[in-house]
Amino acid sequence: MSGRLVVVAVGLSLIGLAACREDTPTVGVNAAVTPASADDFDTVAFHDPTHVDNRYFPLVPGTQMTWVGHALDDDERLERKVVFTVTDLVKEVDGVPSVVIWELDYTDGELEEAELAFFAQDDSGTVWHMGEYPEEFDGGEVVKHPGWLAGLQDATAGIHMPASPALDTPSYAQGWGPRVGWDDRGDTYAVGERTCTPVDCYSDVLVNREFSRSEPGAYQLKYYAPSVGNVRVGWGGPNEV
Repeated sequence: MSGRLVVVAVGLSLIGLAACREDTPTVGVNAAVTPASADDFDTVAFHDPTHVDNRYFPLVPGTQMTWVGHALDDDERLERKVVFTVTDLVKEVDGVPSVVIWELDYTDGELEEAELAFFAQDDSGTVWHMGEYPEEFDGGEVVKHPGWLAGLQDATAGIHMPASPALDTPSYAQGWGPRVGWDDRGDTYAVGERTCTPVDCYSDVLVNREFSRSEPGAYQLKYYAPSVGNVRVGWGGPNEV
């Protein structure tokens, strides 16, 4: 790993978890597009992997996003905050230089998880999830660190953001970390959405669905604005995939 962590040059702050949804998703078009699959990962297809300029998931060092909102645990309302920082650190993962993301996850003001995540963009514009190293906290003490890195312990890279997202296309693996049970998948849930947050309103928004087959009946919806990135996170179910 090389470089330095950028925490002063804050690019933008987004408050998205409690945002309003203004219209109905566009579903059931663009079926002719054939997206990449996790089987397409090839280290020779990465000539400038840390230049991540995917339309829906740009990673510019110094950018910081903050999502705030709430979650329900049975009848208990929990205040949630996630701080996502794009560093200028680079780590080689499975032979591919990857951008390092630093993410802090808070529940009711207490740090619940700190994570380093690694992403790289291939020559087609697809952004790959190369692995992650989380530390989970309880009472200020690290209690778990279920990390995985592509190329180690049978783990493989997965797709975080396709180059050309389209509806009615197969779901894709977002990575595979068998030693820690990481088996998340994603697909395109809606395109052409308009959504608002307390910061701004966005058009031509892509909505991706993320789920795990080990947790049927649950999935997240992530809203991505062009040239901005993830502006909102929602919840959906039941999971029919």
